Amino acid sequence: MRVGFKLITMTLPIILLGVGFVAYTISSKPAPAQEDLAERAVAVRIVEARKTAISPRASGFGLITPARSYDAIAQVSGTAEYVNPLLKVGGILPEGAVLLRLSDSDYKLAQAQAQANIRAAQARLAEISVSQSNLKSALEIEQETLDLKAREVARLRRLFDAGTASEAAYDGVRAAYLAQRQKVQGLTSSLALIPTQKQSQIEQIAVYQASLKIAELNLGRTELRLPFAGRVAAVSVEVGQLVRSGQTIAAFDGIDAAEVTAQIPAAQLKKLFRQLGGKTGNDTQNPVALSQILSGNDIDARVLLRLGNEYVQWPATVDRISNEIDPKTGTIGVIVRIDDAYTSARPGTRPPLTRGMFVEAILQAAPIQAIPLPRSALRDGRVMIADADNRLRLVPVSVDFVQDRLAVISGGIDEGARIVVSNPVPLIEGLLLELHPDQALMQELGLAGAEK
Repeated sequence: MRVGFKLITMTLPIILLGVGFVAYTISSKPAPAQEDLAERAVAVRIVEARKTAISPRASGFGLITPARSYDAIAQVSGTAEYVNPLLKVGGILPEGAVLLRLSDSDYKLAQAQAQANIRAAQARLAEISVSQSNLKSALEIEQETLDLKAREVARLRRLFDAGTASEAAYDGVRAAYLAQRQKVQGLTSSLALIPTQKQSQIEQIAVYQASLKIAELNLGRTELRLPFAGRVAAVSVEVGQLVRSGQTIAAFDGIDAAEVTAQIPAAQLKKLFRQLGGKTGNDTQNPVALSQILSGNDIDARVLLRLGNEYVQWPATVDRISNEIDPKTGTIGVIVRIDDAYTSARPGTRPPLTRGMFVEAILQAAPIQAIPLPRSALRDGRVMIADADNRLRLVPVSVDFVQDRLAVISGGIDEGARIVVSNPVPLIEGLLLELHPDQALMQELGLAGAEK
């Protein structure tokens, strides 16, 4: 009992003393200074809207084909006596090279026979001319004889009428006259047939001359030559083989130029031609209209071949538009021509463009002045800009076209506007911004439309 009383009397004063000290300390300490909360600016990246040169482009992929190809087809039959030793798949032959020579014995005989027929027909024609001359001379003689006979008949008729000549004498003279007249008539008829015989013989000579011409043509066709420099794609003939008329003995790909039918979306072509000033409208579905538009505009083209991580490119020209649209993809075939596709090859750095290579064709119109923005800066047809007070504003814009990662703006913002290209958090219009120009992106935008 005493111990508990002592603990209370000793502990209680100490506790009271501590509580009093704490209360005094709190009451005597000055109150903490209060600060007003300031608005924080959100850091964002920006680019300045300004016009730069942009070249509208359209691109598509396709396979290389030679601009010219040639199937060497035999026009006559015969045994192959000579085959060019370079006539092997992959070989290159110059223009005018002899590919094949067939046996020409039969065709030389046909030529000789046609010549002999012509000579025989010409001799027959000469014979007819001589006969005509002989007939004319004979007719003149017989006509004179007929005249004599006619006078004799007239004399005897007078005598018979006078009673001094017998009827038998008169009939005999008259019979001789009629016989002579028959001779004259026969010669006249024979002479009348001469022009027809001559014309018939002339026509026969023409037939023989045509036969000679055919024989000469066939003789020349026993030798096949290459009409242009080409690369052998296929061979199907050997020395000693019987070659039949119409048989393909080899196939060639021209090496002077190549073509690629690039399948390009109609929307890209519409964009390209609209920038060129062509009034396409819905005519992007009309290959004829596109060809007409294409023929009146200057479009730069190039063909790219990917080799690993590198691209090799060739200058090209847009030649024509394909006559149909791919029903599955809705793309239009644009045929691009590459000159010197084979001859410009350099070993190790520039391969030749040969059949079947998969390439990309890029069509490019003349540069236009426009405002390019990153495609990612578009948000449902609007862009974020920083106003004069560095506050966030959402502004609707008109997009002319989209190309690669760029959106080309045709209205809604002016040159010099500050475009926000990063995502501020929170995205609230009127948000205070801390602006940081993105120089790397500005440089990329300034190079919009540059080559790959």
